[in-house]
Amino acid sequence: MKKNILSKVASCVLAGALTLSLAACGGSSDNGESGSSGSGDAAGSLTLTNVSYDPTRELYQAYNELFKEHYKEETGNDVEIVQSHGGSGSQARSVVEGADADVVTLALAHDITLIEQAGLIDEGWIDEFDLDSSPYTSTIVFLVRAGNEKGISDWDDLIKDGVEIINPDPKSSGGACWNFLAAWEYASRLYDGDEEKIKEFERNLYNNVTVMDSGARGATTTFVENGQGDVLIAWENEAINTLAEYPGEYEIVTPSVSILAQPSVAIVDENAEKDGVTDLAKEYLEYLYSDEAQKLIGENGYRPSNEEILNSFSDTFDLNVEMCTINDFGGWDEAYEKFFDDGAIFDEIYGN
Repeated sequence: MKKNILSKVASCVLAGALTLSLAACGGSSDNGESGSSGSGDAAGSLTLTNVSYDPTRELYQAYNELFKEHYKEETGNDVEIVQSHGGSGSQARSVVEGADADVVTLALAHDITLIEQAGLIDEGWIDEFDLDSSPYTSTIVFLVRAGNEKGISDWDDLIKDGVEIINPDPKSSGGACWNFLAAWEYASRLYDGDEEKIKEFERNLYNNVTVMDSGARGATTTFVENGQGDVLIAWENEAINTLAEYPGEYEIVTPSVSILAQPSVAIVDENAEKDGVTDLAKEYLEYLYSDEAQKLIGENGYRPSNEEILNSFSDTFDLNVEMCTINDFGGWDEAYEKFFDDGAIFDEIYGN
């Protein structure tokens, strides 16, 4: 109960802070720029606001620069981009509560559907861009410290006594929902679909979670910078970037079964129209599928949706990992109702 209250408070604080920051001189981007949303400033530049989830900070810092160059070449106009990051579920709620997002680039389709249901995004958004509006994908892996002292190689190692897990909270983090479903799929195969045994497996796993942060980046900070835990259940891109930043200090363990995680993108139609940036918002998201952007996506640890470019990163990604998909759970509406709604299976096994 205390965790749920804190999550709701954090969500409200985030929404208020983001709304205020975007109202004051247009807020600021990751590049330290500022401007007003809508038709632009006196110099004629447009401002676009992208509300995203935790681990995409570095990706969009790089992509925004690439897009600004592209947009200048194509139109002769400047564009500034305001960026916001947090747990995907919390970010979705902040937009519903008034954060002035022109586009959202969130961890899972369900979070965008919540914004659609609030009347801010047009129906059918998932078909507006290619591949279910998912210009990149990822999967779920384990990050362990060098030497892998606890000998972690698969999901069943996470339920052993004495293993301390760092994992974000599915009630506020989209990445955490993917984590839960990947573990469920492993246990389902292990126990031949026996739901009571699967629930017990998940219960034992979450009993070993010592810190449950509100977002994936917070969980990475807890594991890497604060030195807590034996294993981090992580987005693949977070694990890859950690290895690059701390060479020789960590190892990636790819489990025998994982999940194809599909972060989704959408125009927040009502806000973009109000701000006069609908065409700009469409171009911003469409350009994510360009060869230049797809290569940048791979360089930042995400799996490009372009198969040819993805295969060129075969030395970065394990392209042979066996992955289930959200369709194996009936799609996000069914999965969320069964697992993550208040009173659903996660609450049951975690004692909420």
